[in-house]
Amino acid sequence: MPKPILAYIRAIDAMNRFIGRLTMYLIFVLIGVLLWSSISKTLFTPALWTLETAQFVMVAYYVLGGPYSIQLGSNVRMDLFYGGWTDRTKAWVDAFSVLFLMFYLGVLLYGAVGSTAYSLGYFGTEPFHWFGQIIRTLITEGPTAAGEMLGFMERSSTAWRPLIWPVKTILCLGVFLMLLQTLAELLRDIGRIKGEAL
Repeated sequence: MPKPILAYIRAIDAMNRFIGRLTMYLIFVLIGVLLWSSISKTLFTPALWTLETAQFVMVAYYVLGGPYSIQLGSNVRMDLFYGGWTDRTKAWVDAFSVLFLMFYLGVLLYGAVGSTAYSLGYFGTEPFHWFGQIIRTLITEGPTAAGEMLGFMERSSTAWRPLIWPVKTILCLGVFLMLLQTLAELLRDIGRIKGEAL
Protein backbone atom coordinates (compact mmCIF):
# COMPACT_ATOMS: atom_id res chain seq x y z
CA MET A 1 0.00 0.00 0.00
CA PRO A 2 1.24 3.52 -0.74
CA LYS A 3 2.48 5.55 2.22
CA PRO A 4 -0.28 8.23 2.03
CA ILE A 5 -2.95 5.52 2.31
CA LEU A 6 -1.19 3.95 5.28
CA ALA A 7 -0.85 7.39 6.88
CA TYR A 8 -4.57 8.03 6.32
CA ILE A 9 -5.53 4.70 7.92
CA ARG A 10 -3.27 5.31 10.92
CA ALA A 11 -4.45 8.91 11.39
CA ILE A 12 -8.17 8.04 11.19
CA ASP A 13 -7.68 5.05 13.50
CA ALA A 14 -5.81 7.19 16.05
CA MET A 15 -8.35 10.02 15.91
CA ASN A 16 -11.37 7.74 16.25
CA ARG A 17 -9.67 5.72 18.99
CA PHE A 18 -9.07 8.93 20.97
CA ILE A 19 -12.61 10.24 20.44
CA GLY A 20 -14.14 6.82 21.15
CA ARG A 21 -12.19 6.35 24.38
CA LEU A 22 -13.16 9.85 25.49
CA THR A 23 -16.80 9.26 24.53
CA MET A 24 -16.95 6.14 26.70
CA TYR A 25 -17.04 8.40 29.76
CA LEU A 26 -20.33 9.95 28.63
CA ILE A 27 -22.02 6.93 30.17
CA PHE A 28 -21.16 8.38 33.59
CA VAL A 29 -22.72 11.71 32.58
CA LEU A 30 -25.82 9.80 31.52
CA ILE A 31 -25.91 7.92 34.82
CA GLY A 32 -25.58 11.22 36.70
CA VAL A 33 -28.44 12.83 34.76
CA LEU A 34 -30.72 9.83 35.26
CA LEU A 35 -29.78 9.62 38.95
CA TRP A 36 -30.64 13.28 39.42
CA SER A 37 -33.90 12.69 37.56
CA SER A 38 -34.81 9.91 39.99
CA ILE A 39 -33.84 11.94 43.05
CA SER A 40 -35.69 15.06 41.90
CA LYS A 41 -38.85 13.11 41.09
CA THR A 42 -38.78 11.44 44.49
CA LEU A 43 -37.75 14.28 46.79
CA PHE A 44 -38.34 17.57 44.96
CA THR A 45 -40.20 19.02 42.06
CA PRO A 46 -39.23 16.98 38.96
CA ALA A 47 -36.61 18.67 36.79
CA LEU A 48 -37.79 19.46 33.27
CA TRP A 49 -34.39 19.13 31.65
CA THR A 50 -33.40 15.59 32.65
CA LEU A 51 -35.20 13.50 30.03
CA GLU A 52 -34.02 15.50 27.02
CA THR A 53 -30.52 15.89 28.42
CA ALA A 54 -30.32 12.12 28.85
CA GLN A 55 -31.47 11.68 25.25
CA PHE A 56 -28.89 14.19 23.97
CA VAL A 57 -26.08 12.54 25.94
CA MET A 58 -27.14 9.12 24.62
CA VAL A 59 -27.06 10.44 21.04
CA ALA A 60 -23.52 11.74 21.57
CA TYR A 61 -22.47 8.47 23.24
CA TYR A 62 -23.86 6.35 20.43
CA VAL A 63 -22.87 8.46 17.43
CA LEU A 64 -19.38 9.50 18.54
CA GLY A 65 -18.62 5.96 19.74
CA GLY A 66 -19.75 4.44 16.43
CA PRO A 67 -16.48 4.96 14.52
CA TYR A 68 -14.49 3.35 17.33
CA SER A 69 -16.93 0.43 17.34
CA ILE A 70 -16.42 0.00 13.58
CA GLN A 71 -12.67 0.12 14.11
CA LEU A 72 -12.79 -2.60 16.76
CA GLY A 73 -15.16 -4.74 14.69
CA SER A 74 -17.54 -4.90 17.64
CA ASN A 75 -20.64 -4.09 15.61
CA VAL A 76 -23.25 -6.80 15.17
CA ARG A 77 -22.59 -9.26 12.33
CA MET A 78 -24.27 -12.36 11.01
CA ASP A 79 -21.62 -14.98 11.69
CA LEU A 80 -23.44 -17.96 10.23
CA PHE A 81 -21.08 -18.39 7.26
CA TYR A 82 -18.58 -15.57 7.85
CA GLY A 83 -16.68 -17.29 10.68
CA GLY A 84 -15.60 -20.22 8.53
CA TRP A 85 -14.26 -18.20 5.61
CA THR A 86 -10.60 -17.45 4.92
CA ASP A 87 -9.23 -14.01 5.73
CA ARG A 88 -9.09 -13.13 2.04
CA THR A 89 -12.74 -14.12 1.46
CA LYS A 90 -13.73 -12.10 4.52
CA ALA A 91 -11.84 -9.11 3.12
CA TRP A 92 -13.65 -9.43 -0.25
CA VAL A 93 -17.06 -9.58 1.44
CA ASP A 94 -16.20 -6.74 3.83
CA ALA A 95 -14.88 -4.57 0.98
CA PHE A 96 -18.09 -5.13 -0.97
CA SER A 97 -20.48 -4.64 1.95
CA VAL A 98 -18.73 -1.55 3.30
CA LEU A 99 -19.68 0.23 0.07
CA PHE A 100 -23.34 -0.07 1.06
CA LEU A 101 -22.53 1.32 4.50
CA MET A 102 -20.65 4.23 2.92
CA PHE A 103 -23.62 5.01 0.67
CA TYR A 104 -25.98 4.90 3.65
CA LEU A 105 -23.69 7.15 5.72
CA GLY A 106 -23.39 9.60 2.81
CA VAL A 107 -27.17 9.89 2.51
CA LEU A 108 -27.44 10.18 6.30
CA LEU A 109 -24.79 12.93 6.38
CA TYR A 110 -26.55 14.85 3.62
CA GLY A 111 -29.82 14.71 5.56
CA ALA A 112 -28.11 15.55 8.85
CA VAL A 113 -26.47 18.66 7.38
CA GLY A 114 -29.82 19.82 5.98
CA SER A 115 -31.50 19.18 9.32
CA THR A 116 -28.74 21.03 11.17
CA ALA A 117 -29.06 23.98 8.80
CA TYR A 118 -32.81 24.01 9.46
CA SER A 119 -32.23 23.94 13.23
CA LEU A 120 -29.96 26.98 12.84
CA GLY A 121 -32.77 28.92 11.18
CA TYR A 122 -32.22 28.27 7.47
CA PHE A 123 -35.48 27.42 5.74
CA GLY A 124 -34.28 26.96 2.16
CA THR A 125 -33.41 23.84 0.19
CA GLU A 126 -29.61 24.12 -0.29
CA PRO A 127 -27.89 23.77 3.11
CA PHE A 128 -24.36 23.40 1.74
CA HIS A 129 -24.63 26.58 -0.34
CA TRP A 130 -26.27 28.37 2.58
CA PHE A 131 -23.40 27.61 4.95
CA GLY A 132 -20.92 29.37 2.66
CA GLN A 133 -23.26 32.37 2.39
CA ILE A 134 -23.48 32.65 6.17
CA ILE A 135 -19.68 32.55 6.55
CA ARG A 136 -19.18 35.15 3.79
CA THR A 137 -21.82 37.42 5.33
CA LEU A 138 -20.28 37.01 8.77
CA ILE A 139 -16.84 38.01 7.46
CA THR A 140 -17.91 40.84 5.17
CA GLU A 141 -20.92 42.38 6.92
CA GLY A 142 -20.59 41.24 10.53
CA PRO A 143 -22.55 39.11 12.98
CA THR A 144 -25.73 41.22 12.85
CA ALA A 145 -26.21 40.64 9.11
CA ALA A 146 -25.40 36.95 9.50
CA GLY A 147 -27.93 36.73 12.34
CA GLU A 148 -30.62 38.26 10.14
CA MET A 149 -30.00 35.53 7.55
CA LEU A 150 -30.48 32.84 10.17
CA GLY A 151 -34.00 33.56 11.32
CA PHE A 152 -35.27 31.67 14.34
CA MET A 153 -33.35 28.71 15.69
CA GLU A 154 -35.25 25.47 16.17
CA ARG A 155 -36.18 24.53 19.70
CA SER A 156 -37.63 21.38 21.18
CA SER A 157 -41.39 21.31 21.60
CA THR A 158 -41.19 20.31 25.27
CA ALA A 159 -41.64 22.61 28.29
CA TRP A 160 -37.88 23.00 28.68
CA ARG A 161 -37.43 24.07 25.02
CA PRO A 162 -33.67 23.58 24.51
CA LEU A 163 -31.98 24.52 21.26
CA ILE A 164 -31.69 21.54 18.90
CA TRP A 165 -28.64 22.54 16.85
CA PRO A 166 -25.98 21.25 19.29
CA VAL A 167 -27.22 17.65 19.16
CA LYS A 168 -27.69 17.83 15.39
CA THR A 169 -24.14 19.16 15.02
CA ILE A 170 -22.85 16.22 17.07
CA LEU A 171 -24.86 13.91 14.80
CA CYS A 172 -23.20 15.43 11.71
CA LEU A 173 -19.75 15.08 13.27
CA GLY A 174 -20.35 11.48 14.30
CA VAL A 175 -21.68 10.42 10.90
CA PHE A 176 -18.74 12.16 9.19
CA LEU A 177 -16.28 10.33 11.46
CA MET A 178 -18.03 7.04 10.70
CA LEU A 179 -17.70 7.77 6.99
CA LEU A 180 -13.97 8.40 7.41
CA GLN A 181 -13.59 5.19 9.42
CA THR A 182 -15.47 3.10 6.84
CA LEU A 183 -13.17 4.47 4.13
CA ALA A 184 -10.19 3.40 6.25
CA GLU A 185 -11.79 -0.04 6.65
CA LEU A 186 -12.29 -0.28 2.88
CA LEU A 187 -8.63 0.56 2.27
CA ARG A 188 -7.61 -1.97 4.94
CA ASP A 189 -9.73 -4.65 3.24
CA ILE A 190 -8.15 -3.87 -0.13
CA GLY A 191 -4.77 -4.34 1.51
CA ARG A 192 -5.87 -7.70 2.93
CA ILE A 193 -7.07 -8.79 -0.49
CA LYS A 194 -3.61 -7.99 -1.87
CA GLY A 195 -2.05 -9.99 0.96
CA GLU A 196 -0.70 -7.05 2.93
CA ALA A 197 -1.20 -6.87 6.68
CA LEU A 198 -2.28 -3.41 7.82
